[in-house]
Amino acid sequence: MSRAVTLFTGQWADLPQDELFPLVKEMGYDGVELACWGDHFDVDQALEDESYIPNLWKKLQEHGLTCHAISNHLVGQAICDPIDDRHKAILSDKIWGDGDPEGVRQRAAEAMKDTARAARKFFDARPDETVIHPVVNGFTGSSIWAALYAFPPTSQEYLNKGYEDFAKRWLPILNVFEEVDVNFALEVHPTEIAFDTASSERALAAVNQHKRFGFNYDPSHLAYQGVDYVQFIRKFSDRIYHAHMKDVWWGHGDGSVGVFGGHTEFTDPRRYWDFRSLGHGDVQFEDIIVALNDIQYAGPLSVEWEDGRMDRVHGGTEAAAFVRKIDFEPNKLAFDAAFDKSNQ
Repeated sequence: MSRAVTLFTGQWADLPQDELFPLVKEMGYDGVELACWGDHFDVDQALEDESYIPNLWKKLQEHGLTCHAISNHLVGQAICDPIDDRHKAILSDKIWGDGDPEGVRQRAAEAMKDTARAARKFFDARPDETVIHPVVNGFTGSSIWAALYAFPPTSQEYLNKGYEDFAKRWLPILNVFEEVDVNFALEVHPTEIAFDTASSERALAAVNQHKRFGFNYDPSHLAYQGVDYVQFIRKFSDRIYHAHMKDVWWGHGDGSVGVFGGHTEFTDPRRYWDFRSLGHGDVQFEDIIVALNDIQYAGPLSVEWEDGRMDRVHGGTEAAAFVRKIDFEPNKLAFDAAFDKSNQ
């Protein structure tokens, strides 16, 4: 299918564009999924400075790169979350403000609306003729993640309030996405309103199946939980707006740390699971490619590189090659069609 192989720049935000873009090309990528932190994509500048977007596209082109999506996970996380000092560490001073939780949530919501507007402006200025549907990837946060385990006893009424809060905060945002014809793709992930298949169905129901709400498919966050990450593709075939390629292993460690992580750091050898560079974990990527082909997903395969045990340039280079190796075009002719004499 010749999908573009891109690199999500979120884990490379310490590198400015001028250092990162040539490195991305050198590692073997077609383009980038630009994070809205570091200096990779500035939402306010995109909306306010008429030279910002043309200059960004020019810089990408100079390095032989393209872009299919932007991502604003950090702002999205603050929209529904209970707010604490951890959020201050990931948010701009403008959004954090005085730190009043409701004020932070409301400013984050407005920033996400602006992200949709900036995405439309950015992709409208795309210098090549590739037709894509603009996507903003991100998180939603969740007011009920702390109720993951059902004690004190957690009623469905209690959980429903969390989905109602999500809908109240996100429907106005999704309506802006609709106004500018941009899709929002939630990366289904622990700590979000949707973290597995069942909660994803519930999130969709909460926003009345809003057509702008879909998923940034990432098998790594599903697999170690025991969720069928291939079934997820087929279940939400019309909602897979973007796809991350990211690996994870599970069933490791010394038996002292479970799925919840035991308050350990990544790469602690006791851990049951950990993120791995592509091809070094337990995710069956060929099954994923078959399913993506079956649903006719034609978007990019975006590497989200995370592996605390490996040099990232080595891993990023290896990951680009791995994705190209495992991606393949679907068959355009039934394999047994040659038996039909009319085809001979």
